[in-house]
Amino acid sequence: MKAPSSPSTGASSPERDAKSPGFAAEFKDAVTLRAFGLVLGGLLVQLAFVVSYVGAFHSPVPHRIPVAVAAPQQVSAKIVAQLDALDGDPVDATAAPSTAAARQWVLTRKADAAFLFDPTGTEDTLLVASAGGPSVSQTATQIAQKIETAQKRRITVTDIRPPNAGDGRGMTSFYLVLGWVIGGYLTATIMGMAAGSRPANRQRTLIRLAVLVLYAVVSGIAGAVVVGPVYGALGGHFWTLSGIGALVVLASAATALALQTLLGLLGTGLVILLFVVLGNPSSGGVYPAPLLPSFWSAVGQILPPGAGTTLVRNTMYFSGHAITSALWVLGAYAVGGAVLAWAASWRNEGRRSDTPVTESGTPARAADAS
Repeated sequence: MKAPSSPSTGASSPERDAKSPGFAAEFKDAVTLRAFGLVLGGLLVQLAFVVSYVGAFHSPVPHRIPVAVAAPQQVSAKIVAQLDALDGDPVDATAAPSTAAARQWVLTRKADAAFLFDPTGTEDTLLVASAGGPSVSQTATQIAQKIETAQKRRITVTDIRPPNAGDGRGMTSFYLVLGWVIGGYLTATIMGMAAGSRPANRQRTLIRLAVLVLYAVVSGIAGAVVVGPVYGALGGHFWTLSGIGALVVLASAATALALQTLLGLLGTGLVILLFVVLGNPSSGGVYPAPLLPSFWSAVGQILPPGAGTTLVRNTMYFSGHAITSALWVLGAYAVGGAVLAWAASWRNEGRRSDTPVTESGTPARAADAS
């Protein structure tokens, strides 16, 4: 008996052909205006990243490096005037009352270098503190050597505060803060992706903020462990460094939460623009402010990466001098971000309460995701 043949699996029914959309329909469904906008936004962020980093780093030129001058009173003013008159304005010289004062200015971050003039000989001394930024110390050295050669004098360079042996080129502070900042906004973003970028109400916002505070504390301690006991790059001041880390992470995370609550997906892009595209190259981690173009030099210390890098460096190497502004900046981002997130969620609640409701009890307009 011959079994009936089964229909070919490759054959398609008229009904299936009728239901299958054409390429044009598929393309129209895939390439929506929203998708196009997201791709365009990604391209703009990419270009901004390249422009910002190359613009900041492609040609570092010194501008008004703070230099203390210690010399006898009769020649001090002349030396200061000569330094300030250099082409391109690379130095901002200030007369110090004594050699000890000039040295102290370097150690308290009032000056990046100190020029000590020897009136009895032909060999002068330049004091630098490369822990505050090796590139500035090197640039100040090059300027001093050029001037001394023209004057037929010699210069001895003394690094009175070098980086720790495990802190290659003094970059650990920057990398540590970079990790803290990225961790902060990334965690806030992940929380938004998991439960909706706009929290449904103020209570949920407070819960997220509480979680971010806990995360910031753990992240600060973890970072201090890595750069301290693990690698020995930044030894000492463990709990102080942990506290700084918690503040940096919370500043980043709270700001990210606020912008995402206020603007949704656009807020996430704005966070990346502020903290990564603008914040990292202007932070002073690679090139300190006197070597950056004016725009990056101006914005660096008002963004968390720059404020955090200054706070870590000056705490670990310079006994906490010149950190007040950095503390205020980070505190403003942390507190301001938390308040803005709470206020934005309150605003969202008000908008949802105004949404019309159908007879079945469902909102006529989709409420924000929670």
